[in-house]
Amino acid sequence: MKIVMIVGSIRKESYNQQVADFMTKRFKDKMTIEQLDIKSLPFFNQDEEEDPPETVKIFKNKIKEADGVLVVTPEYNHSVPGMLKNAIDWVSRGDRVMTGKPVMIVGATPGFLGTVRCQIHLRQIMAAPGVGGRVLPGNEVLIGGVNKKLDGEGGMTDTATVDFLDTVTDNFVKFVEA
Repeated sequence: MKIVMIVGSIRKESYNQQVADFMTKRFKDKMTIEQLDIKSLPFFNQDEEEDPPETVKIFKNKIKEADGVLVVTPEYNHSVPGMLKNAIDWVSRGDRVMTGKPVMIVGATPGFLGTVRCQIHLRQIMAAPGVGGRVLPGNEVLIGGVNKKLDGEGGMTDTATVDFLDTVTDNFVKFVEA
């Protein structure tokens, strides 16, 4: 199973990037995960949607060829990070490569709510007619207090969180295969 991963943070020490790296290693026997680069995407420009820059074409093609999409994102100002929204805007235009694609959302934050507001908005965006991603229902991964659950060496120390990620990832695999 081929999955592409989009990390909604470009911060050097991003907790969500650490979670993404952990998941990439942990689930390598269940799926091949390729992390996509959103930093290189230009700002969405409707004037270029029919013939986008090469970086956008590559990004969109990787999503098109994947069996599913895994989004790992922080919450910025109670919503979706701008760079993540920009990436989604690109894939929602032209050939609309997200339409019908299975999507799993994971979010991590040092705060208590674990990106719940961002994920509500992200689910709304995924349901937009131009996007049309099929989000795994009933499996919200909201990792609060993430700064106390990572060991700084690529591992996750909280067994309840790891067990939950295992369960939801198994559910996602079944969702993609269905």
